[in-house]
Amino acid sequence: MEKKCLRKKDNLWVLFNGKEYCVGLTKEAQEELGAVTFASLKKVGTALKQGDTLVELEAEKAVSEFPSPLTGVISSVNEKIDQNIEILNDSDEMNAWLVSFKDVDPSQFDEL
Repeated sequence: MEKKCLRKKDNLWVLFNGKEYCVGLTKEAQEELGAVTFASLKKVGTALKQGDTLVELEAEKAVSEFPSPLTGVISSVNEKIDQNIEILNDSDEMNAWLVSFKDVDPSQFDEL
């Protein structure tokens, strides 16, 4: 994966892997929130517009809502979050992915 395919917006990173757009928490978000203790994610198949609430997180320092950086349809959700919320506190921010999107206008990604 080439780094030029990675963008950041509103403490979320967005990675285009050639098919889908994966979204996750940046290190900055992890530091600001502290240890995440709860996450409320949208379901697969949910259509979101840019700016709609993507995820609500509860953590030791704050409760925060993160807006969707893209308009599209959620194609997958990180199921590891349900099994172990600690994945969102991982030092490798790529492991702290939340959802993937399909049906995204590529120009919207380019504008991030």
